[in-house]
Amino acid sequence: MTWYLSYIVIYFILMFAMGVYYFFKVKTYDDYLIGGWNTGFWPIVGTIISTWCGAAVFIGWVGMGFTVGLSGFFKFALPGILFCLLLIVAFAGPLRRQRLYTLADLFGERFGGRSGIIPSILSAFIYSVPTLALQMVGMSTIFNITLGFELNVGIAVSFVLILGFTILGGLPATIITDALQSIIVIIGIIVLAVSSVMYAGGFQEILANTPMDYISPLGAEGLGSVLLYALSVGPFYLVWQSTWQRIFASKSEKVAKKAGVTGFVIAGAISFLPYSIGVIARQYVPTDMDADLIFSYVTAELLPPAVGGIVFIGLMAALMTGATSFILQGSSNITRDLYQRIFNPKATNKQLMFSARLSVVIISVLGMVAAYFVTNIETAYQWALRLSATVLVFPFLAVMFWKKVTKHGMIWSMVLALIATLSWPYLNIPLDHTIFGFVVSILTLVIVSLLTSHDKTEQVRAVYWEDLDSASVKTESTKESTT
Repeated sequence: MTWYLSYIVIYFILMFAMGVYYFFKVKTYDDYLIGGWNTGFWPIVGTIISTWCGAAVFIGWVGMGFTVGLSGFFKFALPGILFCLLLIVAFAGPLRRQRLYTLADLFGERFGGRSGIIPSILSAFIYSVPTLALQMVGMSTIFNITLGFELNVGIAVSFVLILGFTILGGLPATIITDALQSIIVIIGIIVLAVSSVMYAGGFQEILANTPMDYISPLGAEGLGSVLLYALSVGPFYLVWQSTWQRIFASKSEKVAKKAGVTGFVIAGAISFLPYSIGVIARQYVPTDMDADLIFSYVTAELLPPAVGGIVFIGLMAALMTGATSFILQGSSNITRDLYQRIFNPKATNKQLMFSARLSVVIISVLGMVAAYFVTNIETAYQWALRLSATVLVFPFLAVMFWKKVTKHGMIWSMVLALIATLSWPYLNIPLDHTIFGFVVSILTLVIVSLLTSHDKTEQVRAVYWEDLDSASVKTESTKESTT
């Protein structure tokens, strides 16, 4: 326990030192939430790796490898990486030029008025909160294994640490610490993978003792199941605001593209390792063990505390960076899309900074409540992912490519896709829920847009080729208001 405690104390001293530094350095709302649109190549690479490698990677994907095998990588991780790369390669340039803060900000700028409310609520509350809760539960598990904390106590400690760091430093502190933490994450997962192979007797022994269904990319259910899962998961990552935030934070289009591609290629390579560890663990872990405990069990059993502590700190780093990113995602939605756009368009920098930090507290508290009281956070997270994809993907693509899309078409598409996806379990439709939601979304979007006219608040442009007004307007929030 001494090794674990020492690593954890040193880690959080360094984290909070960075948070305090940026608390005094960050003066504007733009810096706090979007890094002043001025972050360089390596910090963006690091923050992408760290944010991607959160609770799902270390805990969920090791468990998935244990239960379904390597096909889990091709169902979940690889589609996510490929769609993130598609977003970076195809859209990073035009998105970065708009000088925006959030995905909902794009809809608010293109359509005007209150058109960003639905994506804001989805992002801030339906997605960010359960995702944050997953990180808190993951951190609580680490505190339980390494320090003996009760899980409820661990959640409370996690809440205090996450909130304290996030409210101090904002996105600049998160990105810089992410860049450093990404090294720990990579080292930790590689050490655990190599140790697993050695403990199981080498690759030949593993291949000889593992059923082919756990090694095959298609698994026991075949190609159709893999493709269906991929279609259900992958499109969400076109509208994953964590990636959008990194695109906006980059200091140029070139940095956004090069850093984004580099970060996700590395993250994709790392993502294969947790599934491999899960498959290998079947050689020596009881097959009836809870899948979510596999990572912690393997780390504690295979590695001496001096080395295992580094792996646990790698997981802690991944959970911390994921948590702060998801909090700031929700904070950006509340502050920019709801408070500034709808309630106080003339808000001063001081008011926006207060709103940003207050919304950090709100999202953090809701995440803690979800961690304590939602009985199946992972299911809630999966539904949040599906809802975000079915509601937002086609409206986003229409904004980028189709000049004729109208505000009415966009709003009705979002509303009906949301209703369709939520209603699917009760309709007995022989069609996957995500596909059903997508069909409702695109049909509504096209039909309503063709039957309605553009609203006077719209900027009637296909944003992939035509910039919005925000692209040419220099931000005024860098000037401290005297009012």
